Amino acid sequence: MAGNPAPAPHFTGHASCRQSEPGGLVMEGIARWFMLVAVVSALGGMVWGIQMSASQDHLLSPAHGHLNLLGWVSCSIFAFYYHLTPAAAAGALPRLHLGTALLSLLLLVPGIPLAIQDRGEVLAQAGSAAALLSMLIFAAIVLRHRPEKAQFKAVFKPEKRPRTGLQGRSLGTFRSLRRRRTPVA
Repeated sequence: MAGNPAPAPHFTGHASCRQSEPGGLVMEGIARWFMLVAVVSALGGMVWGIQMSASQDHLLSPAHGHLNLLGWVSCSIFAFYYHLTPAAAAGALPRLHLGTALLSLLLLVPGIPLAIQDRGEVLAQAGSAAALLSMLIFAAIVLRHRPEKAQFKAVFKPEKRPRTGLQGRSLGTFRSLRRRRTPVA
């Protein structure tokens, strides 16, 4: 069987991801919904930014900034959190979180231009309240679902290998060689 790659380790799966055919993990569930919102927000923010640059009219840049920050940045962070902490992705609270995050975007992004143009601040205020509620829900989810320490130790713990210096000698030997004034053969 020379030349055949070793089979990928078996993945038991969880609520927010599954193993794809080539060996990677696929984002699913609430994590995928947040990532889709993030990507759509990023694309909308980029197009809006290009339009503002081309027209040299940056009056609505605060709304553009909020779309990028709440839509692209926050929603992608939420997506990765739910993907990496599958226990937190289960239940009604994450769905409520997704709903309030979407509501905040739908109210705040058009509400800021209306407030800037003195056509009313109610939409922007409601969007701000929804954004705050969304973050409070996320904080509650994070506090409720503490990840297993072993999961992170296995991922982030560096491999223990002996430190070597010059020509495979141990670091202690290398240090003693540096102190000598005569070269070692």
